[in-house]
Amino acid sequence: MFAKTILQLSQGLQDRQFSAVEIATLFLDRIEKFSNLNAFLDINRDTSLKQAKAADKRLAERRANPLTGIPIAHKDIFVTTDFKSTAGSKMLANYKSPFNATIVDNLQSAGMVSLGKLNCDEFAMGSSNENSFYGPVLNPWDKEHVPGGSSGGSAAAVSARLVPAATATDTGGSIREPAAFCGITGVKPTYGRASRWGMIAFASSLDQGGIMCSSAEEAGLIFNSMLGFDSQDSTSVDRPPENFNRYIDKDLKELKIGIPREFFDSNIDNEVRVAIQAALQALEHAGMNLIEITLPNSHLGIPVYYVIAPAECSSNLSRYDGVRYGYRAEDHENLTEMIKKTRSEGFGKEPKRRIMIGTYVLSQGYYDAYYLKAQQVRQLIINDFSSAFLDCDIIAGPVTAETAFKLGDKIKDPLSMYQSDFYTIPASLAGIPAMSIPCGFSSTGLPIGLQLMGNYFEEAKLLGVAHSYQKLTDWHTKMPDGIS
Repeated sequence: MFAKTILQLSQGLQDRQFSAVEIATLFLDRIEKFSNLNAFLDINRDTSLKQAKAADKRLAERRANPLTGIPIAHKDIFVTTDFKSTAGSKMLANYKSPFNATIVDNLQSAGMVSLGKLNCDEFAMGSSNENSFYGPVLNPWDKEHVPGGSSGGSAAAVSARLVPAATATDTGGSIREPAAFCGITGVKPTYGRASRWGMIAFASSLDQGGIMCSSAEEAGLIFNSMLGFDSQDSTSVDRPPENFNRYIDKDLKELKIGIPREFFDSNIDNEVRVAIQAALQALEHAGMNLIEITLPNSHLGIPVYYVIAPAECSSNLSRYDGVRYGYRAEDHENLTEMIKKTRSEGFGKEPKRRIMIGTYVLSQGYYDAYYLKAQQVRQLIINDFSSAFLDCDIIAGPVTAETAFKLGDKIKDPLSMYQSDFYTIPASLAGIPAMSIPCGFSSTGLPIGLQLMGNYFEEAKLLGVAHSYQKLTDWHTKMPDGIS
């Protein structure tokens, strides 16, 4: 039953073929069985089964919707009352929130059953999920390789069928890269679509919640309940409710797919290039038109991101001082020493690195030269996308230049690690919706992902194109060996 899609599970629940309690129990047992992947940081069987019983009651009373009784797990960047909320950091070890993130509440209101919290890079800072205080997550396709980050726990859990779907966050590619590395579907909506209330902040102008699951159709189904205006979040966009699956099975022939010439340089691995080209040909076979476009400032994405994101991180993480909540150092003589020791002991290497960079670029004498200049170049990148979408409907290309690299290969070389986000960062800086879908495997059996990017608030069209591709292929149905 763990191999069933969300749609199949939903139909089975509606037809009373099995209960929500039975499904939850099955997946909780799988989480324990595959604990060596280190995907989960906290589970609470009693809480999950209580939610499952409530879902069964709704089903019995015919008050259910398509998501009622479907298990989900949450990246440990969303605060929850029933599970610990650590952000993968010692700084928040054992912390429990007095409230749920809005996304958590929205999905719980839809009847989904929370199975626990998922491992992630500390404060969502990383591209490999090796920066978690609680240890690295392993890629189910090859446990010697990373699952990608920062949402590696979410990607590994969905890939190994420990849970049918998982929430995740994307700041510079942290949904799309791990989705590509683990062979699943991962979607980042337009900035402002998903409430950031209760999402532990890294870079406030970039952070956006999203979903990981098996297919584009499932993602749209979840978005129907997950996304929406939230008055508690000042960055939330007030738009009328919509059906994110309205383009599913719709005729999308003659749609124009833009291919950025900058995305196919010599840096991309040849096996990745071949898989992406085959995927583009499949879209063309489906009746869509491929056209070449240019994103001339996309190569500036990484330097721009690694000025803006650390600057915002240095501001957001200043709240962790040991005074109000979270970790507090011992053996100190005064408040200043306590704060210094707390931050020194509580933060890992990557948050410290980014805090220092961010503090520097915001300091007097450097703000104009670095932060302000980065914001100006960010606008150029936004303008590039606006111009491109005058000529095409969707932009397609690789998610990463290579497949999942081995554990330890890049963790000691931050600059090399940062380069992993070359293809994903531009969409994050622009705030447009983007996703990764499986499109093949390397000769060593590692997944390859195709990136699709849409114009602002056109998630439905984006999902429709992805669904058209997934109707023609079966890459999204593949599962790692040894997970049964």
